[in-house]
Amino acid sequence: MHNRRQFLRNTMALPLLAGGNTLLGNLASFQAHAADTEGYRALVCVFLFGGMDCHDTVLPFDTASYNQFVTARKTLMSTYDALPQGSSRAQNQLLALETASNPFGDRQFALPPQMNGLHSLFQQGKAAIVGNVGPLLEPTNRTTFNNRSAELPKRLFSHNDQQSTWLSFAPEGAQVGWGGRFGDAVSGANTEAVFSQISLFGNTVFLTGNSVGPYQIGTDGVPTIRVVKAAPAGVSGMLRDHFASVGSTRQSLFEQDFIDISRVSLDANDKLALATENPLDTPFPASSLGSQLRAVAETIGSRQAIGAKRQVYFVGLGGFDTHSNQAQALPGLQQTLSDAMSAFYNATEELGVADQVTTFTAADFGRTLTANGDGTDHGWGGHHFVVGGAVRGGNIYGDIPIAQLGHNQDAGNGRLIPTASVEQFAAPLGQWFGLNNQELATALPGLTNFPNGALGYI
Repeated sequence: MHNRRQFLRNTMALPLLAGGNTLLGNLASFQAHAADTEGYRALVCVFLFGGMDCHDTVLPFDTASYNQFVTARKTLMSTYDALPQGSSRAQNQLLALETASNPFGDRQFALPPQMNGLHSLFQQGKAAIVGNVGPLLEPTNRTTFNNRSAELPKRLFSHNDQQSTWLSFAPEGAQVGWGGRFGDAVSGANTEAVFSQISLFGNTVFLTGNSVGPYQIGTDGVPTIRVVKAAPAGVSGMLRDHFASVGSTRQSLFEQDFIDISRVSLDANDKLALATENPLDTPFPASSLGSQLRAVAETIGSRQAIGAKRQVYFVGLGGFDTHSNQAQALPGLQQTLSDAMSAFYNATEELGVADQVTTFTAADFGRTLTANGDGTDHGWGGHHFVVGGAVRGGNIYGDIPIAQLGHNQDAGNGRLIPTASVEQFAAPLGQWFGLNNQELATALPGLTNFPNGALGYI
């Protein structure tokens, strides 16, 4: 089974499309759903590969907290100070966050100047920050972590495993992600099921459910099946005719799945190419993430033509594993992230769907508060952004622990033990997407382990 799935993923533009009467189509049959699928809604996951430094993203701003932060990060802050253009982490360079409510008392926070786009959206009430989120199996603190009385996620601090755990609640090798489970719950809403789960960043477990799978597109247009693209014109036409005409008659499951997926892929690619011909006026930055989010916006613009009412998207940005040269690398990455996400929000405004599209960040993990020379090491909890017209923006949800070592959520060296689980982070997204309580419990099975329930940012 595993080899067959791998064959399909490596061969086709449509890595795992459920359908037909083959084994692929019968991997699982999800129960009848009661999800609310009126209108249009889309979720867009922006994954930050490598683990963005949360301490260097949502920074302390009140003088007392800022001074604590500088003391804890003396060597890294000195590196910022030595930059030819001066430090973008100087207190007078930071962009203060004026929150609608402040559960942190005298503590205040700010964003780096490179994140002016997200800062503007936050101040407009179109973006929120969710603090100290990460994989958890049960509420955990410094004491229960150190004495191992709390059950912990497997393979903490490992890139591949924590990427997978964030996206699927299990380490590398997981088969189903929570974005896919959301797609399962609303699988009957779309006229074309293939357009339910769309990735601009390759294959991902996040979009794979029990009855839905990722459809991969590129920033330069819809995908093509390599054997069809490479064939001479006449042969290409013959292959199209063959895939379109052959029935479900093959004895080999591999062959039959190849035929079935080829047929559906060709049809889907043609429909999407035709539907996304109208360009957007909103300018996007000339970055990989900007191009990915532009393609997402263009696809959302075709939602009526392709019969889509519920969609989950996945895009990615790498480079956040800043063990060294953080002062040189991270500000540029933050600028890339902020510019692309703010452009995407503007595009949803242009399309008239700003309150129907919610975008959120995720990452392997946060990073240590203590510096390792001119960089930082793997952490655990991190702070994330949620953007969209439906977001209760201008606020910080969850917790942002103090910029000191040895507090109750410090796993060592300022690795934040999450105070909010990924399930708690995901639950408001699922509710907004239309899942009822039973469907949400199926999609987020660990949610019941957290008595405080979901966060209220949407």
